[in-house]
Amino acid sequence: MSKDAVPTAQVASHQATGTPADAGDAGYSKDLKHRHVNMIAIGGAIGTGLFLGAGGRLHNAGPALALAYLVCGIFAFFVVRALGELVLYRPSSGSFVSYAREFLGEKGAYVAGWMYFLNWSTTGIADITAIALYTHYWSMFTSIPQWVLALIALAVVLAINLISVKIFGEMEFWFAIVKVATLVGFMLIGIFLLATQHDVGGRTPGLSSITDHGGFFPHGVMPVVLVMQGVIFAYSALEMIGVAAGETAEPEKIIPRAVNSIMWRVGLFYVGSVILLALLLPGSVYSAGESPFVTVLSRIGVPAAGDVMNLVVLTAAMSSLNSGLYTTGRILRSMAAAGSAPRFTGVMSRSRVPYGGILLTCAVCVLGVGLNYVMPAQAFEIVLNIAALGIVSTWVTIMICHVVFVRRAKAGLLTRPHFRLPWSPFTEIITIAFFVGCLGMMWNDPEVGRKTLLLVPVIAVLLVAGWYGVRGRVSRTADRELSEITE
Repeated sequence: MSKDAVPTAQVASHQATGTPADAGDAGYSKDLKHRHVNMIAIGGAIGTGLFLGAGGRLHNAGPALALAYLVCGIFAFFVVRALGELVLYRPSSGSFVSYAREFLGEKGAYVAGWMYFLNWSTTGIADITAIALYTHYWSMFTSIPQWVLALIALAVVLAINLISVKIFGEMEFWFAIVKVATLVGFMLIGIFLLATQHDVGGRTPGLSSITDHGGFFPHGVMPVVLVMQGVIFAYSALEMIGVAAGETAEPEKIIPRAVNSIMWRVGLFYVGSVILLALLLPGSVYSAGESPFVTVLSRIGVPAAGDVMNLVVLTAAMSSLNSGLYTTGRILRSMAAAGSAPRFTGVMSRSRVPYGGILLTCAVCVLGVGLNYVMPAQAFEIVLNIAALGIVSTWVTIMICHVVFVRRAKAGLLTRPHFRLPWSPFTEIITIAFFVGCLGMMWNDPEVGRKTLLLVPVIAVLLVAGWYGVRGRVSRTADRELSEITE
């Protein structure tokens, strides 16, 4: 048996005894309740990609942006559904890294874990940059340097994560409540404007906003195809539900409901909001520099619309940073238990928080504070594109793990739960192809996207060098675990 894979006997033994199959799962509290996980799922699906990014995309793609959100949302749902099945098979705070270890071997887990760390550490830099930019919106903060505001935001969210998982869950719950309440409020206002044919900035809302301005595809199909590379990343953080499952008391009850609810939420909040925005104003009116919700509300004279939406977008960025520190802390602890991450990232506090991994992610974010000091104007775009590589890698890993999982189930080596991803392996193959295609479309953006793709060989070299640095420790850890099982 290869030392690079988790022994089947080990997994079977753990399943029989009920103890964690991943050594990194030991010691966690089970303080996340159904409402926490439910709102974590919502919070992962709703973020700045909708509140802020939809404006520029509506301008470029027109009403067909709703179709792009729908298609990308379906594939994102397939990923979460596959992950949900793996969670019910074996809940783990190591999530997809733990499953990669079992189904792809230690090399697979190593690549998956560090690419996810790359995703969230760079996303964290983008988040603190965004928080600083959004805070500068209010005049009372304009005199404070951007890097100072970024550092304050990082310190606040770090404190939240280090206290306890229950505090984290509560914060995500209320962050999600703010986002959902805002969207519901806007949609009610939008429906009222449509029903009463209320004037919106000198225009009468309705189908004429679409038919009189180029139709559903005002600029053709290609802009819709190209915009998908940005749309797909609006759904990043959905995989967080797999990590949270390791700290819930009843994942077999909570996870299926949370996963299944993602689909209708995507349809309602993303697709519904974009259709509503397109009916209220022509796509050409929206812009990348302003939230589309602010555009509409300001046109009908809602007082302080900009202040309210800026607060919501600020909340979304804080939520994203909060989530990033939470997930990377758990993922790195799983890797540390296998020897593929530094030992200190496996350390847990008295309140059962893996603070070593959280602090490592935070250290990278501190570099982001420095980036905000050196080049405040470019900091956001630079790190956001690097994060894109990490999220695609993570989602592809989940689907590959699921393919191997189903194959082993068919061979009688394990049992699939009743909650399943349909049409396997066709679903996994087409989903992987879609994500790789979205990544490839970044080549069409010579300014940022193409430069990001050119980083792939550099990242590959770093991963290979890192593997040669840790493989001895990984091998010794695997030998020790195997000897403990056979004794």
